[in-house]
Amino acid sequence: MNFVAIDFETANSKRESPCSLALVVVRDNKVVDEFYSLINPEAPFSGRNSSINNIYPKDVADAPTFPEIWPIIKQFFSKDKLVIAHNNSFDNSVLSKTLIRYGLTVPMYLTLDTVKTSKAFYPEFKNHKLNTVCDNLGIELHHHHNALDDSLACANILIYQDKHFTDDAIKQFIRIKK
Repeated sequence: MNFVAIDFETANSKRESPCSLALVVVRDNKVVDEFYSLINPEAPFSGRNSSINNIYPKDVADAPTFPEIWPIIKQFFSKDKLVIAHNNSFDNSVLSKTLIRYGLTVPMYLTLDTVKTSKAFYPEFKNHKLNTVCDNLGIELHHHHNALDDSLACANILIYQDKHFTDDAIKQFIRIKK
């Protein structure tokens, strides 16, 4: 499979407040590239979010803003590209709301949620949180809520599923993000 796994962390409860982003590029079921950046969200931080993702205002003071990062990553978001995430409704929403916030065009792309594939393929798991799925499948997840580690784990979940299920079983979960 060829896809990009994405993960955002946010500064507060608003979806348009990304403070870190990671992309993991997979070609032929192999990780071929990774991108990680802290992001200055130009928004206040919530103590709750910082306690989860361990990112604080001082960490992003000199980080690029999202409009500075978008030209680097927008090549991965087109109608023929598959972008996956674990709970993709969150990450897709962060992307679209942030693009709208900055007056940037929201692209159309293919998307897949590994929470949904995991629920379908492994209904016996006690839950389908990223760390639970990784533990059950023997996939490493070093720092949960670190965007790079989370996106790499998500990529490895879909690679694992692609090796154990048919293409048709996986393709039924692909949607168009408009």
